[in-house]
Amino acid sequence: MNIESILQKRLQDAVEQLFGFTPAEGVLQLQQTRKEFEGDLTLVVFPLVKLARRSPADTATLIGEHLRAHAPEVEAFNVVSGFLNITLHDRVWLALLQEAFRDDRYGLKAAAGDEGVVMIEYSSPNTNKPLHLGHIRNNLLGYSLAEIMKGNGRTVVKTNIVNDRGIHICKSMYAWQQWGEGKTPENTGIKGDHLVGDFYVLFDKQYKKEIAELEAGGMAREEAENQAPSMQAARELLRKWEARDPETIALWQRMNGWVYAGFDATYRELGVNFDKIYYESETYLQGKEEVLRGLGEGLFYQREDGSVWADLTAEGLDHKVLLRSDGTSVYMTQDIGTAKMRFDEYPINQMVYVVGNEQNYHFQVLSHLLDKLGYRWGRDLYHFSYGMVELPSGKMKSREGTVVDADDLIAGMVEVARKMGQELGKLEDVTDEEAGKTYKMIALGALKYFILKVDPRKNMTFNPEESIDFNGNTGPFIQYTHARIMSVLRKARENQISLSTTFPPGMTLEAKEKELLKTISEYPGVVTEAAASYSPALLANYCYEIAREFNQFYHDHSILNEPDPDKTNFRLVLSECVVKIMKSGMGMLGIGMPDRM
Repeated sequence: MNIESILQKRLQDAVEQLFGFTPAEGVLQLQQTRKEFEGDLTLVVFPLVKLARRSPADTATLIGEHLRAHAPEVEAFNVVSGFLNITLHDRVWLALLQEAFRDDRYGLKAAAGDEGVVMIEYSSPNTNKPLHLGHIRNNLLGYSLAEIMKGNGRTVVKTNIVNDRGIHICKSMYAWQQWGEGKTPENTGIKGDHLVGDFYVLFDKQYKKEIAELEAGGMAREEAENQAPSMQAARELLRKWEARDPETIALWQRMNGWVYAGFDATYRELGVNFDKIYYESETYLQGKEEVLRGLGEGLFYQREDGSVWADLTAEGLDHKVLLRSDGTSVYMTQDIGTAKMRFDEYPINQMVYVVGNEQNYHFQVLSHLLDKLGYRWGRDLYHFSYGMVELPSGKMKSREGTVVDADDLIAGMVEVARKMGQELGKLEDVTDEEAGKTYKMIALGALKYFILKVDPRKNMTFNPEESIDFNGNTGPFIQYTHARIMSVLRKARENQISLSTTFPPGMTLEAKEKELLKTISEYPGVVTEAAASYSPALLANYCYEIAREFNQFYHDHSILNEPDPDKTNFRLVLSECVVKIMKSGMGMLGIGMPDRM
């Protein structure tokens, strides 16, 4: 039951009958009535006054009177300047509650099946270091966007491209050869991605030391960076890798294997997953073939040194190198190859790349290149460009080892949740095992919600202590509201109260009940808009809003101690509907909802 759609049809009929014209699409825009005014929905009539040939107030009054006479849903109206505030009958809101309660997928769309695949790429880690806080934001945004698209009936493939080749990988390999002393995850007890990351940091320290020594001997900075022995050795490893040297490939596979196992463990802890994982070591060759095809077809050009370029000046961009003079590929080459492999495997209708905003130009270029190469979705690919995430202490640097590790952050969040929960006396009556699971759910809920509630396009600062507060716009506040409602529903079952969606004729609603029903009515639109605008933040903040509205209702009105059994039944149905929506909405954000807190 889409109340706004029904009312828009009534409004269109009113305008046609009163003024003799059909309003253009988008003119009859309804919005929630501001709380300081009486009404449920408000129509802005200014766009109608010219054709109506009436003042804004007269236009609004005539429409309101017509609605009250001919629209059974409308109980009353009032006019404030050029705004028509419409009050709906309580029976309209009760009918909405009945529908929302009975529909297990309220607010979600059925799978269309004929719109093709939405492929969403996220994570995209390098195999020279563990996942960090920046990766967490990426993974949470990508996963939640995928789930929101599913909630809108789209067929979604969640994918990951692992950057498993290149000079940065060879730096860790060289450091392990030089100073590893045979260390493995098994004989050190260190998680594989952490172990490899430690050697990446060790390489950088050695490299800087060598540069300083060469500069002290009179060498220029740029030359010192190129001539440093450790960098020369890493480049030699890369050349051997490109030549498929068996010993180099074996070491590469071994160390990457350690990292993959580490990544998988972090993904499981974070609660994200993928339908398909691609590896740059496999896709870059496809990319080279595509670039050479484009060269042969006259789409690209070759310079005297043998390098291959794309001229994108007609598109307002510049010249972009696609293959170096020695034939080696660049990141763009890999992305083209990955796109080809995906296009061959899936009926992609839309491709979404979840990548930070520092890569905005890269994806402008990629879009035009894929379009030139004949991929129909290339021009319409969507770069989900998000802002950077920092800690209160500032930015992070991988090479210097100052990055906030994802595993450490998750473990720290769980400990904070445990400490705060124990101080507040929560979960004292459950087993240690159940308490541990709940504290972990709260910790991850706090982390995910704090990141996802922010407009993804904005930079943000993540504050662990602030995120886990049980009050305010936080994940634990929403989770606690859910647990509070579940407690009421359990007590109702213990008292053998069965729920019915048959409400007595003429039942009237209290103001807080109506406000909560209005919020329930908004859920389908929020789910739709969150997908259309690529913004999990819309859904996150809606979940906070419905939790806040429920708490205000619960503060003012008793449920189980209400003397009128019909009211008790209605409020229990209302409460269960809120629980369903909260679980659905937070679920699309990847956030679990505990039944007890």
